[in-house]
Amino acid sequence: MRDILPALERWHAAGVPFGLATVVAVSRSAPREPGAAMAVGPDDEVVGSVSGGCVEGAAFALAQEVVASGEARLATFGYSDEDAFAVGLTCGGEITLLVRPVTPATDPVFGALAASVAAREPVTLATVVDGPAPRGAGLAVWPDREAGTLGTSGLDAAVTADARGELALGATVQRHYGPRGERREDDVTVFLQSFAPPPRMLVFGAIDYAAAVARIGGFLGYRVTVCDARPVFATPQRFPAGVEVVVDWPHRYLAGTVTDERTVICVLTHDPKFDVPLLEEALRRPAAYIGAMGSRRTHDDRAARLTDAGVTAQELARLRSPLGLDLGARTPEEVAVSVAAEIVALRWSGTGTPLTVTSGAIHPPPAG
Repeated sequence: MRDILPALERWHAAGVPFGLATVVAVSRSAPREPGAAMAVGPDDEVVGSVSGGCVEGAAFALAQEVVASGEARLATFGYSDEDAFAVGLTCGGEITLLVRPVTPATDPVFGALAASVAAREPVTLATVVDGPAPRGAGLAVWPDREAGTLGTSGLDAAVTADARGELALGATVQRHYGPRGERREDDVTVFLQSFAPPPRMLVFGAIDYAAAVARIGGFLGYRVTVCDARPVFATPQRFPAGVEVVVDWPHRYLAGTVTDERTVICVLTHDPKFDVPLLEEALRRPAAYIGAMGSRRTHDDRAARLTDAGVTAQELARLRSPLGLDLGARTPEEVAVSVAAEIVALRWSGTGTPLTVTSGAIHPPPAG
């Protein structure tokens, strides 16, 4: 929804009702992930996409219907073996859409939610998808407050706790509850969509490889910072637009920087006086990925130095070194692809094995 937010805010501020279709579930090779959204506003203006074109026409009609009726709808679309031209996904997947009307009266939390998303404040929107609770009812959950209701105080309490957990991870998921929030029941399906700030990529060492890694990090959606103690190398002109460039000793900068379970740390300094104290700091703090460039001999020397500095075997096991997957990469751009591939594989528990020699689902469902 973040990408279509300007139009939604404009319509909402004008008090104009609009229909909002959100992908709340996918299976197999669906083209869009849960959370993808499309809206139909005044004069049939359309923004966003839920399938890349396969079911947009049906979603458009549903959005018009829910605005007219004032009632949310749930619709599932998949590939039709009988008629490939029927509404469906020719890629063979399946998506489920929640289509709901949005007006100041029917969705009183939307204004506050949109303001937080626009300001990049972390917030999760919990929406009833199915069950005895009112379909389309919304509860916005921030780290320190909440607004709205899903129908009962027990359900609100259970969902609020889960929403804050998912918000910490930046996750978007479905959860199931009883009508009053019972954990062992599944009568009510709730969609939790987290709007967390983009995860950070911290790149240390302002070399050519860093510029390539920073570029692909931005492409993957990270907020990228490049840090180097040498001002002659750490200049904004050497890096893509939008990349923050910091001149500081790497370990000192990292010590003063907040990281979380989504943060990616790439150490390209390739110099013991920089990377040993930096990795000593990095391996003792939250991060999704910590990788360091260098040959195997460099890694062995670095590991010995870190051990001498007091880094434990468990901490050292978090280090991906030499960083990247074995793609035969040579150029900075190829190395950046190798590093990005390892980051993505680690995030989704991928193997790095060519898909042509694997079997089963290409996108297995997330654990839990």
